[in-house]
Amino acid sequence: MTVEDDHNGPSVSNAPAEDPSATEETCEQAIERLTQALQASTADAERNRDQYLRERAELENFKRRMQREKAEALRYATEPLVRDLLPVIDNLERAVDHAPASDSGASVAEGVRLVLKSALDVLERHGVKRIEASGPFDPARHEAMAQVPHAALPPNQVVQQFEPGYELNGRLIRAAKVSVSSKPPVETP
Repeated sequence: MTVEDDHNGPSVSNAPAEDPSATEETCEQAIERLTQALQASTADAERNRDQYLRERAELENFKRRMQREKAEALRYATEPLVRDLLPVIDNLERAVDHAPASDSGASVAEGVRLVLKSALDVLERHGVKRIEASGPFDPARHEAMAQVPHAALPPNQVVQQFEPGYELNGRLIRAAKVSVSSKPPVETP
């Protein structure tokens, strides 16, 4: 029993006196509980930080990828137009090649030649490059239309170009159409 003084005078309390050993166990338990809570909070904070860093890296990669795709889209935006213009260029070249040499058609042929040159210059300014086929056959840039037995050339050499190829800023738009040499057939006696 303990005696407590308050404003009304001394009073007697029936509360048990605190045992010092019970207090130590309670403190140790509290310290253990707080240590476990701190470890859990630290692990949770570490997970959140790791997730934040991953999300941040993913966002940066997304931004870079979008910038790269946007630049590529702008760089190749004219590709459909160029594809549609190539047959027109081919027809102008055919007209120039088959123009009569007489005086009556010379002025028209010269006009077509100037239009063709102007069109090719415009395409070149916009990144279109003509692929002239010669030398060894390259399946990445040439389309073989025929194989021609040829004794003077080694196999897989371009013999003749039917249609030139074109690329836009390094990307193939149309392969050059060519004939390719092959070994002549061996004649048996």
